[in-house]
Amino acid sequence: MSSSPLTGQVIGRAHYATRALLERQLTSLGLTFPQSIALNTLAAEGGVAGRTHLVARLTDGLKIDAPAAEAVLTDLTDAGLLREETGGLAFTDAGHEVRHAIADATTAISGRLYGDIPAADLAVAGRVLSLVRERADAELAKPTP
Repeated sequence: MSSSPLTGQVIGRAHYATRALLERQLTSLGLTFPQSIALNTLAAEGGVAGRTHLVARLTDGLKIDAPAAEAVLTDLTDAGLLREETGGLAFTDAGHEVRHAIADATTAISGRLYGDIPAADLAVAGRVLSLVRERADAELAKPTP
């Protein structure tokens, strides 16, 4: 293991390597990464959430525009994984099954990648990365020069 200083490149490479592992699993489920984030977001909201709220969460989390977020939700609805209902969007039975498959894949990948890293190291990394994200979000909120 190298002791590279923490830089955007190191963070980015770790993100993309981890994401590539997840995307292998998502491809076998017929999903994209943004679709998996939408399903995870809906699960975190208790399985039902307003479309506008989900779009806002996707635009914030994925740094995509609202039309792209809407397209993700439409694709999931068209695929039979989400359904429209009073109060917003909800999982179909198939959507629940796929969401659980994503959770299982994520748990397995996380275990292989993070399982033997000391908890104290993970806590420090989590704090540093949260701070970096907060600062980046603050920069993104500023008007473009």
